[in-house]
Amino acid sequence: QVQLKESGGGLVQAGGSLRLSCTASGLTFGGFTFRRWAMGWFRQAPGKERELVATISSGSSTDYADSVKGRFTISRDNAKNTVYLQMNGLKPEDTAVYSCAIYSGGNVEDAINYWGWGKGTLVTVSS
Repeated sequence: QVQLKESGGGLVQAGGSLRLSCTASGLTFGGFTFRRWAMGWFRQAPGKERELVATISSGSSTDYADSVKGRFTISRDNAKNTVYLQMNGLKPEDTAVYSCAIYSGGNVEDAINYWGWGKGTLVTVSS
C-alpha cells in the first residue's frame, strides 16, 4: 500500500521560512511509479475547510493558490520519491496542518480527487 509521510513542520516567526517534505513509501504496490503521478499539498487551519496550496505535475509543472503565490515553491525529487514545499515569508494566516496527496484526476482543487493522504505536519506561524 502506498503511503505518504510529511515532515518539516514547526513553529516559526512571521517572515520566516520552512521546508516541508512528503515522502512516498510502499511503492511496490500495484506497480506504483512515483514520477508518473501529480502531487498536491493541502492545508487545513483550525475551524476552516481544507484548501489546496500547490500542485506539481509529473512533468514538474506547478500551480499555486493565490494566497501563497510568490512565497511558496513546490518541487519534486523523483529519485527520492519526495515532494517539497518551500515556504518563505510566512504569515500567521499560514498556520495549519499541511498534508500531501496523490492526484488521481478531475477537479484539481477538490480533495476527493486525491489519495494516499499522509497524517500531515503542523505549521505554526507566530506574529
